[in-house]
Amino acid sequence: MLLTSPNPDLKRIIEINEELQIARLENFLRCGKLDLVALNQLQNLNSAPTVIHIIDLGDTIEVIVQSTDGSLHHHSINSKLVRFQIDHLLEALQNEKFSEVGESSITTSSQGIYEKLIAPIKTYLPTSGKLVFTLDKSFQSIPMALLYDGKHYLIEHYSIAVTLGSRIRQPKALHQNQMIALIAGLSKLSPSSTDPNAPKNMDNLLSSKQEIENIEKQTKSSVALLDKKFTLKRFKEELTQNNFPIVHITTHGQFSSDPLKTVLVAYDKLINIRDFDSLIRGKTENSQDAIELLVLSACETAKGNKQSAMGIAGMAAQAGARSTVATLWRVEADSTALLMQEFYKGLNNGLPKTEALRQAQLSLLSNPKYKKAYYWGGFLLVGSWL
Repeated sequence: MLLTSPNPDLKRIIEINEELQIARLENFLRCGKLDLVALNQLQNLNSAPTVIHIIDLGDTIEVIVQSTDGSLHHHSINSKLVRFQIDHLLEALQNEKFSEVGESSITTSSQGIYEKLIAPIKTYLPTSGKLVFTLDKSFQSIPMALLYDGKHYLIEHYSIAVTLGSRIRQPKALHQNQMIALIAGLSKLSPSSTDPNAPKNMDNLLSSKQEIENIEKQTKSSVALLDKKFTLKRFKEELTQNNFPIVHITTHGQFSSDPLKTVLVAYDKLINIRDFDSLIRGKTENSQDAIELLVLSACETAKGNKQSAMGIAGMAAQAGARSTVATLWRVEADSTALLMQEFYKGLNNGLPKTEALRQAQLSLLSNPKYKKAYYWGGFLLVGSWL
């Protein structure tokens, strides 16, 4: 209704959209009020990021840019002009044979989305730096890094963070003395794989062992739980008894708009999103040492479910994590291990989380073996970009 005005109040529209998104997230989690802050209320930032709000109203898609100087700019497009590209890209990304899909099929759709939604606002964007996207509905399962201008992917110019609920925990940099990690993973199928809510078509994740070893080398200290050691009981004990600024989980998992199907696979049982809440609620309520970085490696969004990325936001909120890195599709294990090694190397060198992830993605993009979007495009950073 506000958008029908000749001079719409863009600030109020953003506020209402934030309230709607956060209500959806609280409804999904069936929880009380989440401890999240609106982007325009963040404190103590050295520089404000450029924020791009994409709001899907059905008949139209509204794009509102908040520039670093606080000014607001609005672009509206009839959704019929871009819906086909959105659906086509989403279908390709969620295809079981995505690794075999031709790159031109991906770039054609992502370029169509870029031209309709990003090109008209390009004049309000910096030439480089960071972009924070607040995404609505079907856009949540499309990585903005993949948008293509005809020559370059967006990730080649910008580091990118996403908020799936338009609000985040207060951003805060990860310091060198916080490179302390709890690392858990499965390298082979476990008894929990027979659970009816387990992700389908799981196979061994032999590279998980290498991924865990790589991360151990990049952290100041760590505890690793591999295969039979990664039980729900042991995982909970480690989380509640010790302080781990970083929690890295490399296992099969699935994000869905159905909370019961938003799960991580531990050795003995599945950890669903409600279990995850009870695992760490005491820690985040009773300690200032909340999880600074949660990494969910080898997981995927539920096929055919446009809002399944809601599960990523839900998992991040339940963990009380300041930043969460997750994958939108089941990525090839060797390339993921390599990307994670580069990501932690960047963190060790003092890079902000978004830039560390960007550099890791670019390292795959520049590798002839892994330059297809399938290998590097599915990684998403939700929450704090510092």
